[in-house]
Amino acid sequence: MKTKTANLDNRKLAYIDEGKGEAIVLLHGFCGSHEYWEEVIPELAKEYRVIAPDLRGHGKSSISDSACAVEDFSEDIKELLGQLGLDKVTMLGHSLGGYITLAFADHQSNRLKGYGLIHSTGFPDDEAGRVKRDRTIEQIKEKGIKSVIDQLIPNLFAPDTLLTEKKEKAIRIGYETPPEGAIAASVAMKNRPNRNGVLQNSNIPVLLVAGESDQVIHPEKTFSVSKENITQTTLKGAGHMGMYEATDTLIDEILEFMKKIK
Repeated sequence: MKTKTANLDNRKLAYIDEGKGEAIVLLHGFCGSHEYWEEVIPELAKEYRVIAPDLRGHGKSSISDSACAVEDFSEDIKELLGQLGLDKVTMLGHSLGGYITLAFADHQSNRLKGYGLIHSTGFPDDEAGRVKRDRTIEQIKEKGIKSVIDQLIPNLFAPDTLLTEKKEKAIRIGYETPPEGAIAASVAMKNRPNRNGVLQNSNIPVLLVAGESDQVIHPEKTFSVSKENITQTTLKGAGHMGMYEATDTLIDEILEFMKKIK
């Protein structure tokens, strides 16, 4: 898969664009990159056009010159889709990518045919969560990004998961995240609003995917709203990294969900 580049206000946004047909946008999580989806993209691209960007300050994308909010990440995706000539897409976001997806659904609902949260939630950080974000920021400043990644990645996988090679890959991707990008994303996540109302008010197809053993976002936080248009699915034995821990099942769930898109 070849990485392409879009220019956004003197910044570069790297992305993957594979396949043809209805467009699916995949947004990765904190300290990740499009590589999080590398096992998912080829299968989806057999039937759909798959676009997977590196979020600002992650992967090969430029860092913003100023502090940003989740809405700013969403605006990046809006501009990218505009440059690609895509009026409507289905958007699926993992963790941080899910927060961005909800912001997009909040402000750009007319651009979505459907959307999904994968190991993500409509809830904001609670007080303990906001304190933890501040600690992460301070740790990055004092000890560097590798110190944070070494603590973060093992907790993203289910406690009894081996998958040593995939954990090492996630760690390597995390190490490559610019510290300033991780700090900006932490601030954005810390300050994001409650968007359960977006889920409640959505009438298009919505997919909610939780990991049975997710230690970061428990299933009840993902399944915060139940409606006829919302599909809820739990990945057995998976933690917070279903694209690595339950790849085939996640692909099947996405393909099944896409049948509901009109």
